Amino acid sequence: MTYARLIEPLGLVYGSIAQAAIKQGDALPLYGGPAAFTFVRLIEGYQTAGLMSVQKVPQDWAPELERITRSVPPVGLPTGTQIMGILNITPDSFSDGGELASIDKAVLKAHGMVRAGATVLDIGGESTRPGAVTVTPEEEWQRVGPVLAALKAELPNVAISVDTRNSYVMQRALAAGAHIINDVTALAYDAAALPLLASQDCGVVLMHMRGTPQTMAQHAVYEDVSVDVVRELAQRIEVAVKGGIARHRIMVDPGFGFAKNFEQNKELLRHILLLANLGCRVVFGVSRKRMIGNLTGETTPHLRDAGTQAASFPAMALGNPVLRVHDVTGMMQAVNVWREIYQI
Repeated sequence: MTYARLIEPLGLVYGSIAQAAIKQGDALPLYGGPAAFTFVRLIEGYQTAGLMSVQKVPQDWAPELERITRSVPPVGLPTGTQIMGILNITPDSFSDGGELASIDKAVLKAHGMVRAGATVLDIGGESTRPGAVTVTPEEEWQRVGPVLAALKAELPNVAISVDTRNSYVMQRALAAGAHIINDVTALAYDAAALPLLASQDCGVVLMHMRGTPQTMAQHAVYEDVSVDVVRELAQRIEVAVKGGIARHRIMVDPGFGFAKNFEQNKELLRHILLLANLGCRVVFGVSRKRMIGNLTGETTPHLRDAGTQAASFPAMALGNPVLRVHDVTGMMQAVNVWREIYQI
């Protein structure tokens, strides 16, 4: 599948209005979720056909239209917008490095996130911020393993994701009960990762990145960043599927801040609904990132939560998004307000 043709859904409506518009033939459901779209932008190569109503989409675009209207697999999580709480077990992560230096602190933080509404926790033992120092897989597992074991004992009903690009860590995490592997390289870093995950039944998050955390800045050159990200993620999905990972197990993350500069991050966020072309649940992570600081003028990462919440709203139209955040309490409040206002 080349994904030479993409459709950008526009003109969103929600709740009872969406249902009425769909019934009247004026709108189509987006990703089988709470939103419906009334207009589209057709993209072939890098050429666009301009804005048109859904009724005027040419018949030969029916396969692409079907791709963005069907429901996406839940990948073992509840349906609807879900919150993924970030647990960085690292000394050097950009926002909270060193805060969870002990197992007790990490478990206490996890309990608070679950009480606040997180349905999945994402444990990371290696910082992937720009220019981060690489650690060995063994050292990474020494950080992650004890916390994972403690969480499985104390929060047995909470889904656990492990943020790693190393098959050594993946294998041990899955044996210890992890439900999801979240790979920032979309399984491109470690050749053993794909065959390992093909033999499992866990969820797999494929994130868009070019290069490595040490080199990605030099790869931030795109014809059209939002179009290129979708097509490059599509390529990684196809590699994963051909390697034996069933498509219904796959989620995608557009990778804000990874091989993308500030202007590119903004452009990607403006056109985030293009991700609907991939047919996979979306993991959306802008939490406290530099782009939020650039947009708000806030230089301290842990003071960027309000900006994070605002930047996350566009993703909520994508059926069943998973919002990956540091501040679960604030994000949960924002989601609940959004749900109530739009009657979903």
